Parts: sequence; C-alpha cells; structure tokens
Amino acid sequence: MSTYILFDTETTGADIEDRIIQIGGLVIKSKTDIEVYDELCSCEVPIKLEAMEVHNITPDLLVGKPPFVQTQFYNKLQQLNNPTNYLIAHNINFDLGMLQKEGFKNQFTLIDTLRCAKHLYSELSYHRLQYIRYALDLYKTEQQEADNLNITIKAHDAIGDVLVMKLFLRQLVVRCNEIYPDYNTMEKLAELTQTPVFIKTFRFGKYKGSDILEVASKDLGYLQWMRSNMADLDEDTRYTLDKVIGNK
Repeated sequence: MSTYILFDTETTGADIEDRIIQIGGLVIKSKTDIEVYDELCSCEVPIKLEAMEVHNITPDLLVGKPPFVQTQFYNKLQQLNNPTNYLIAHNINFDLGMLQKEGFKNQFTLIDTLRCAKHLYSELSYHRLQYIRYALDLYKTEQQEADNLNITIKAHDAIGDVLVMKLFLRQLVVRCNEIYPDYNTMEKLAELTQTPVFIKTFRFGKYKGSDILEVASKDLGYLQWMRSNMADLDEDTRYTLDKVIGNK
C-alpha cells in the first residue's frame, strides 16, 4: 500500500546558494494513520531579509537546531524513498531542488499540485496555493483539519501550507476522478505532473490577459522574440510557445 508524503520548505531565499531552514510534512499511510512533521533546522547560509519578510523565521530561532539532514522528517523521507510511494508538493520542482541540495536522490513518484491545478482547474485565474485556498473555500474547513492533526495554523508557515495542500489534494482527487474516471487517480495525477500545460492567456507582458492564439494570429513575431530571448520562461510557457509557433 502506498504512502503519501506532503511537504513544504521554508528557506534562506530562492537563489542557488540558499538552503532549507524549516520543513513541514504529513506522512499519510491511511485516513487515520498520519504523522505530522514541523521542524526548524540550521544552516550556514544567512537568511535573506526578503525571505524573513515572508516566513518570519529569524536567525535566533535556528540556534541549537539540527541541520536538515539530521531532522526526523529527512530520516523518514529516506526510509520511504521508493517509487511505490508518492512525494507531493505545490511547485514541487522548487522544494525537490532544495532537498537535492542536501544530497537527497529522489526515488518517489512525484505529484505537483501546482501543475495538476493548472490542468484540472484551468478556469481559475491563478494557481498559487493561497489563491486556491480562498477560491475553493478551503479556509472554511482548515481549522477543523488542523485540530484533528494537532497543528497550529500560522501565516506563511511550512506546515500551514501543507495543511492547505492536503485539503486541496482531496479536491484534486475528486476532480481528477470526474474527468478521468477510467484511470487510477493518483497515477493520473503523477502523469499530469509530468505533462506541460498549454496556457490559454498571457499572465505577463504587453499582452497580459490576451488570448495567446489571438496574439499569434496578429503578432507572431513577438512570440518568436519571447521564445528566443527570454531565458527564464517556465516550462509551460515554453511548451505553449513552441506549440503555437510550430503550428504557424
């Protein structure tokens, strides 16, 4: 039987040198067998002020804390690290990248609730976790869920985000089963995680809010310029531009 690990990290920043300073995780073996992990951890990289502004973790809170590789969560992660189990996060590439900086070599089957949200809730204007929290009314049941798991809800906190993710995953499962009734739901979510999303409207730039196919029909050169010159485009945008440009 598969085990599902939902996790989130808070870090010293978002640059290549930055590291994990808080880990929140739920290890779910069944509806009644759930382990909660909420751990601060030390590292040698200073916390950037911009990061403190978001998560409110200051250096004094990390004094005496173990490094990430000595946390209980990391030990559990290593124990369960095989393809029959699922590792789940919102924008998993970022959090998995942070784990890999600590020497972690992933064997889990991955589910990215962000990528799955883009596939299954394409009607939403945004797919940030906190936006989804309100768009799908998850906030109305999160306190009850927190009480059941003995979790204290705090803003921009790793375990708090994992709690919201758990509630959202429940809705993702229902939506996925509705759209793909002939598939194993978790396997389908894992497949969607590996499938780029065709973006319908621009979210940035001079054509923000415009239909991409309409832009392609009148200003294909701009899309070609974007693809050639904007090196920091995310995978979904690159995929969309390649599809649109290739069809012209």
